[in-house]
Amino acid sequence: QVQLVESGGGLVQPGGSLRLSCAASGSIFGINNMGWYRQAPGKQRDLVASITRGGSTNYADSVKGRFTISRDSAKNTVYLQMNSLKPEDTAVYYCSGLLADGSRWSTYWGQGTQVTVSS
Repeated sequence: QVQLVESGGGLVQPGGSLRLSCAASGSIFGINNMGWYRQAPGKQRDLVASITRGGSTNYADSVKGRFTISRDSAKNTVYLQMNSLKPEDTAVYYCSGLLADGSRWSTYWGQGTQVTVSS
């Protein structure tokens, strides 16, 4: 019922930009921290950026100054603006969040969206 759906991935040239969206849907009664993770082929899944319910943000060193995470609470949507993209940013990007369905809190993951940075 509760679901996170990512969108906005695609193929972009080095130096380009993409904006990822993560929309939460279903019977949601509360949203805690949310974050973006990425996983490149043969590598572990790493945290890219996170945002608390109060709006505090945290970024991996590799994306600081280039990526911006934001949240639109009215739309139950989290965004990741990615600028100055590099080939090493190529990965599947996943949205994750702690959401409440009634009195039950659970961590949810989106299905992932592919970001490919290549010339």
